[in-house]
Amino acid sequence: MRQKKREHPKEKSKIHPRNKNRERYDFKQLIGSSPELEIFVKPNIYGDDSIDFADPAAVKALNKALLQHHYNISNWDIPAGYLCPPVPGRADYIHHIAGFLGKKNDGKIPVGQQIKCLDIGVGASCIYPIIANQEYGWSFIGSDIDPAALDSSKRIILSNPSLKGNIECRLQNNPNDIFFGIIQKDELVDISICNPPFHSSAREAHAGTLRKLHNLNKNRNTEPVLNFGGQNHELWCDGGEIRFVTNMIQQSKMFAANFFCFSTLISKESSLKNVYKSLGQAKVFSVETIPMGQGNKISRIVVWTYLNLEEQKKWKKLRWK
Repeated sequence: MRQKKREHPKEKSKIHPRNKNRERYDFKQLIGSSPELEIFVKPNIYGDDSIDFADPAAVKALNKALLQHHYNISNWDIPAGYLCPPVPGRADYIHHIAGFLGKKNDGKIPVGQQIKCLDIGVGASCIYPIIANQEYGWSFIGSDIDPAALDSSKRIILSNPSLKGNIECRLQNNPNDIFFGIIQKDELVDISICNPPFHSSAREAHAGTLRKLHNLNKNRNTEPVLNFGGQNHELWCDGGEIRFVTNMIQQSKMFAANFFCFSTLISKESSLKNVYKSLGQAKVFSVETIPMGQGNKISRIVVWTYLNLEEQKKWKKLRWK
């Protein structure tokens, strides 16, 4: 039964002001950019055009349409069983990081291919490098421990001319390493980004997926739907996000001079205490926490650097033309 039509705000206020996905989805425009989305678009119980967000095929079709419509990416796909990332949330991380760099640069966001970023765990979707390259022209190193995921990202890069030469995929052969084996001795990178696995076990990840599906369709599911399950390394690691980020911080100290700054998403507010403790032990020069909201979900980006103010000034003069 159709419910009374809801009044919707024109913009999603929690989303970053520069995010192209700030307004409600215009499905007519999106279908115009990607006709294959049309079969998934139907009126919801309020009479609004929408898709079934519990249907992986529909979510992937929406992602393809958003990437085509807003970022001029004509060829994008991911293999079955890999996470299908929500484009608006991924774009928010990029815009917040751009704002952070701009704040360090007298209010001017550094743009262009000379700005190099590292995406730790680029995955099969290549989503962060795509958005950052199309929005700000940045170049990327995308690292991952999964050869199949990297192959998928490489296919996306090679099949979209605007991405060629701007994103390089590098395989991390040692799953315990993050920067070792990826960053060369004298290589300079302006910022690293990371969306770490935040579950601490496969069982916890499985339960989290079921909760997500239940919240989407209000039906009890006993098995994750294909493409919502994700690969193990995408969803969980021993010790969860605290262990992963602590390891990242410890290793980042060895690459202090290679990076202007490092960053990571932190999903759980309860993780922050341990993260700040690790950053203090690593003796970083400065730390900043950036709140980020998507719908009812609140997360945060933690950014740190080892460079003092004089070293930061030299870095900007050398690289941020």
